[in-house]
Amino acid sequence: MTHAVRIHRTGGPEVLQWEFVDVGKPGPGEVRLRQTACGLNYIDIYMRAGIYPVAALPAILGMEAAGVVEELGASVTELARGDRVAYPMVAGGYAQERIIDAQRLVKIPDSIDDKTAATMMLKGLTAHYLLFRTYPVKAGDTILVYAASGGVGLMLCQWAKHLGATVIGCVGSKEKAKVAMANGCDHPVLYREENIAERVRELTHGEGVPVVYDGMGQQTFAASLDCLRPFGVLVTYGNITGQVEPFSPKILAPKGSLYVTRPTLATHVATRELLAEGAKRLIDVVSKGIVRNNINQSYALKDTAQAHRDIEARKTTGSTVLIP
Repeated sequence: MTHAVRIHRTGGPEVLQWEFVDVGKPGPGEVRLRQTACGLNYIDIYMRAGIYPVAALPAILGMEAAGVVEELGASVTELARGDRVAYPMVAGGYAQERIIDAQRLVKIPDSIDDKTAATMMLKGLTAHYLLFRTYPVKAGDTILVYAASGGVGLMLCQWAKHLGATVIGCVGSKEKAKVAMANGCDHPVLYREENIAERVRELTHGEGVPVVYDGMGQQTFAASLDCLRPFGVLVTYGNITGQVEPFSPKILAPKGSLYVTRPTLATHVATRELLAEGAKRLIDVVSKGIVRNNINQSYALKDTAQAHRDIEARKTTGSTVLIP
């Protein structure tokens, strides 16, 4: 028996319960993983609140972690006992131990510690698909990143800067602006004090940006469209302020033949090949120090409910790690 954080119903942070669970033995193609660090992401909030469905209740939340392979199931040949691994987008991460499909695991080099590995996968691979697949950023682009001091935002800013882009970043306070600027953001915009679209137009000499990476959702959708230049791409990839309301595509024409897309990391790591491609790039830039995973908060796994309260209150910056 081991411990995990489970929910028996959806709701507020109070539904997160620290409980004994029976892990069992790995089946064919599976391993038993002893987890050393777990990541916290906004998708966990959506699932806890019932915005995103869970497979069945009771459920163990958490979508990324790092750990050590303890036991191999039949037919697992690419991993060995003692291997250090991490994974993204596999529900059940809030646990001391778990059973997991070996194909969802990525080996972690010695140059990356467990806390970094546990909290870089989901956010880092999100930054990867945004920058390389959804809108391939190139040198000379000026881009807009929302929540620029958050976990995904900081990695987006750093990686985009490395690619040669100029980064405009929306943040909620002067303190968060300092964090973003220390991580590749060239021009912070204080969205509570400034008109986002007006400021973006000012910074781009009236032209607008070719892409907006908007993880906020409902409240910023209209402003994001107004920040784009003709043929620009609005990438709405999160719902921090609620889901975007239905809209008519005809509003995109007079604004400059714009594009709107709603990608998800699950699609971009759906196959072993896609996962491996993104993980290779991510591990490379993190190992070289090009992209730093800023872990600014740490909680014991049993205190996950408090971590949820803090991230929802926007008290956090960068990544948050949960220690089993």
